[in-house]
Amino acid sequence: MGTGTPPVARESIDASGCLVTPGLVNVHHHLYQNLTRAYGPMTDSALFGWLRTLYPLWSVLNEESAHVSAWVGLAELAMAGCTTSSDHLYLHPRDGGDLLSAEIAAARDIGMRFHPTYGSMSLSEKDGGLPPDNVVQDHDEILAASERAVKQHHDRTHGAMVRVALAPCSPFSVTKQLMVDSATLAEQLDVRLHTHFAENDEDDSYSLEKFGCRPTQYLQEVGWLHDRVWLAHCVKPNDDEVRRLGMAGVGVAHCPSSNLILSSGIAPVVKLRAAGVHVGLGVDGSSSADSASLWLEARQAMLLAKLVSGAAVGTARMALEMATRGGAGCLGRLGEIGELSVGCVGDVVVWSLDGPQYAGVVTDPIEGWLRCGPATAKHTIVNGVSVVRHHQLVSNKVDAMLSNHARLARHMQSAAQ
Repeated sequence: MGTGTPPVARESIDASGCLVTPGLVNVHHHLYQNLTRAYGPMTDSALFGWLRTLYPLWSVLNEESAHVSAWVGLAELAMAGCTTSSDHLYLHPRDGGDLLSAEIAAARDIGMRFHPTYGSMSLSEKDGGLPPDNVVQDHDEILAASERAVKQHHDRTHGAMVRVALAPCSPFSVTKQLMVDSATLAEQLDVRLHTHFAENDEDDSYSLEKFGCRPTQYLQEVGWLHDRVWLAHCVKPNDDEVRRLGMAGVGVAHCPSSNLILSSGIAPVVKLRAAGVHVGLGVDGSSSADSASLWLEARQAMLLAKLVSGAAVGTARMALEMATRGGAGCLGRLGEIGELSVGCVGDVVVWSLDGPQYAGVVTDPIEGWLRCGPATAKHTIVNGVSVVRHHQLVSNKVDAMLSNHARLARHMQSAAQ
């Protein structure tokens, strides 16, 4: 967007009677997990038990399944108005191939703005971690692969369609030295850092027992308490930690549905925002949140804020801001994505407000958009190009991809038998 004479339009869209918003920004996901969506044996588990159940299934992930699951997952996000998505790919099975490149190829094919992260795990079950040996990597391998991924795919230009971050899975799945060295490498490469953080009470207990300190102090010790970092969940910070996170300029991905399904708790997003934290929204993996709709996450965030902080605080505008500018802040792209203003890219969503579910919405279309629904995007436009048009994906590959996805999901879920 800018000033001056507008260019000749490739396409004209009639948005009469519609709500037009910036493209929504998803700042935490695990795209491959839609291959084990609503998997029966784990639907009643909390986080650590849930992970132990699913790691053996995910160990068969390869380039094909990473590509197809990413394609389907990004398509699902686009249908609900998402134009930029991150992904936390921390699982790298031996002989699985180049999974990150497979995901990036899917994003390019769909036309989604993509922030994949080279995630990592270095502590297997034998080292006191949760994952099996065949999905973890050693320290030097992780750092080398992280650097390769950035040099191969990261685009620093304004309006970039792909940017890469480094993302050790969590403090309980990598060594302290890997956290330190990842922070050093990210600074050298000028990229961002991401990890799971303070997701539930078990996280807190682990940090106190293993490191002798609260999670935020651990971040300080490993060089992660600064504005290059955004954290997933942040459900359990105390008031002092909230203050420290805000002073450091850290971002937080609020994942309300996942935190509810796994009984992790409710992140104190109102306190975090007041402290200066960039709070964005994440759909999280489709094995924990199952649905990947940022509209749904925005609605959940609004309702939970009302429950925790009062009806007047949890507004649709607050939730929309988290889903747009808050996410841009997490990804270091304020003034570029997440808003409709001069200098920003052409990521726009048109929402239809007709039909029985919106009947009676007259005075406040933003509140109506989020209170009513469920909503899917009428048009999703990324970088000036339609990805969703009249509630349908523009791509002609949908049926083939869904068929491939069903085959791969059956194969992955049979790994437990």
